[in-house]
Amino acid sequence: MIMITGGAYQGKREFARQDLKIAQNDMLSGEECSFTEPFNAPCVFDYHLLIKRLDAEAADPIEYTQRLIAQNPNIVIIMDEVGCGIVPMQKSQRRYRELVGNVGCLIAKNSDAVVRVNCGIAVCIKGEIR
Repeated sequence: MIMITGGAYQGKREFARQDLKIAQNDMLSGEECSFTEPFNAPCVFDYHLLIKRLDAEAADPIEYTQRLIAQNPNIVIIMDEVGCGIVPMQKSQRRYRELVGNVGCLIAKNSDAVVRVNCGIAVCIKGEIR
């Protein structure tokens, strides 16, 4: 499994397409895909939005991610860093940030490689890119 993270609009998907050779049509949107599609997908982007959707449906994003890791160990997961910057006033937004952070830690722990992309520059912060 490979995790690609970084701020919004920093070139994460472009890195996956160019460096990991993942075709655009092999990338699922976490904002729009069904909850079952990621279990067979090569790549999911906007995973942080999938977490938001799961939470809104009262599904446990941590449990879901654990199942995803077990059932699709070669997946590439692309997610925004959402915990940087100003801490939101709303409790629900702070809870969402914490949830995304916890899920991100779980994904990173179980990934063979973790890549952070900033300004289009990818830095491998764990493992090596295959």
